[in-house]
Amino acid sequence: MEQQWDTREQEFHDTVREYLIALIFFGILYAASYAIINYFKKQPHKDDYYIENEEDAMVYRIALWISTFTLAVSMGAVLLLPISILSNEILLWYPNSYLLQWLNGSLIHGLWNQIFLFSNLSLFVLMPFAYFLTESEGFAGSKKGIKARVYETFVVLLMLALLVFGIVWVLSAFLDNDQSSREALVKAGTSYLPYLYSYMSLLGVLLLLISTPLGFTRMFSVIGKLVVKPQFMENIEEDFHSARFEEEDLKRKLEDKNKKKENGTPPRVHLRNGHTSTPPNTHLNGGSELRQRLAEVQRERQVLDRRRKASSWQRNVGYPLLWILMFLLTVLCLFIVGWNVLRMLFGVGYLPVSIKEEGLGKVSLSMLGWFGALIETMLILYFMLASVVGLYGVPFVGRMIPHWQDTSMTKVIVNCLVLLILSSALPVLSRILGVTNYDLMGEFGQLDWLENFYLIFGYNILFGILTSSCLLNKFTSMVRQKIMERVTDQLDKVRKQSHISRPLSWHRERVNGPS
Repeated sequence: MEQQWDTREQEFHDTVREYLIALIFFGILYAASYAIINYFKKQPHKDDYYIENEEDAMVYRIALWISTFTLAVSMGAVLLLPISILSNEILLWYPNSYLLQWLNGSLIHGLWNQIFLFSNLSLFVLMPFAYFLTESEGFAGSKKGIKARVYETFVVLLMLALLVFGIVWVLSAFLDNDQSSREALVKAGTSYLPYLYSYMSLLGVLLLLISTPLGFTRMFSVIGKLVVKPQFMENIEEDFHSARFEEEDLKRKLEDKNKKKENGTPPRVHLRNGHTSTPPNTHLNGGSELRQRLAEVQRERQVLDRRRKASSWQRNVGYPLLWILMFLLTVLCLFIVGWNVLRMLFGVGYLPVSIKEEGLGKVSLSMLGWFGALIETMLILYFMLASVVGLYGVPFVGRMIPHWQDTSMTKVIVNCLVLLILSSALPVLSRILGVTNYDLMGEFGQLDWLENFYLIFGYNILFGILTSSCLLNKFTSMVRQKIMERVTDQLDKVRKQSHISRPLSWHRERVNGPS
């Protein structure tokens, strides 16, 4: 009896400890997410959804809390594989450490299940609720207030749920017309909607297929804007002082225009008949052009000032090292994808389904040990960063880019939803491309479409082709541009010579006569 009690007591303490660690983990992610959203979102008194009444203020706060929770879940989904991989290597190094008893397979498996649960909750319930709540005003004829808006939001959500469920049912009938898929749909309400989530994860993986290759190429342009480049044949001091003088000149012209406008003495234009006239919108057009040019010069001056104050180490060492690191990571990604294709082609590789879990801390999943685990972690985080950069580089998505203190609550909600879709598909993408051998835990490894060999093989092939073509287009664009300029110059020279030779030959024929 005493032994049974001790066992149950130990299980209870282990469970409480795991929940406390998970709570601390999500608390840190929530605080970081709130700081990020607070950095980008508009101030409450400037947002369209925040008016000077308690109802709109409450709706604003609810949308902010839900968006912060969703962004925290997205960050947790990104960190799932890195934490699992590094935890496995740490336990291999210190298998009997007393200080690491809290780090075990049960804790990691619980984090995977919680992220999966919160992803479903945010994706299908919380984010649609936040969006429709900010757009709702209550049904016509009902008493205005927060209750009326919540009631309208729940009705719209119910209708949307029925519509989505019907679409998924029709898709399952066309794509997978068997009894198991229908049973999964019938039991969807009791299993956190895994069947619908499998479609959303497939959508996220397809988005990553588009955004990640684009992100690999755009990353080289982004670091050129964020990191100070080396100074080759440039005089930064001269450019900085020139920009500053131009800025002061533009400010002086704007002040003169404002003084003339206050005094009511607009410029006069002399007409041909001797009269004078005042051009319409003189101050408006000239002032707007000056302000636009002043803003451009100020931005240029700030960039030059940053480059001028940067240390020589930052200019001559930091940028080249960062560029080389990104290039090596991109080439390594391509190599891993090609190696994974060869393994699958010759039957050496296997599908990314959780077939067997050796247990945390039992065996290293990388041939290079802890060094390979670090490389896998860097590649996974690099994949996520490149996918975000590439997604915002798409023209129609670029309008959603958040700006400092100038992002409305609607844009915050949409950005959090997009990031959740991408981050939830990141573990699946890493496993599909063979970046890591770590098995997908929980429901992440039970997605139906992961068992399709042709889909996984074709995805690897397409990812390699798109990434290679984007990189070739990026690094050869300057060479192709120079070649086209040379060819154009040569064609212009040949055309000019032909135009000159034709009149000369005609003049000779007239003088000498036809032969």
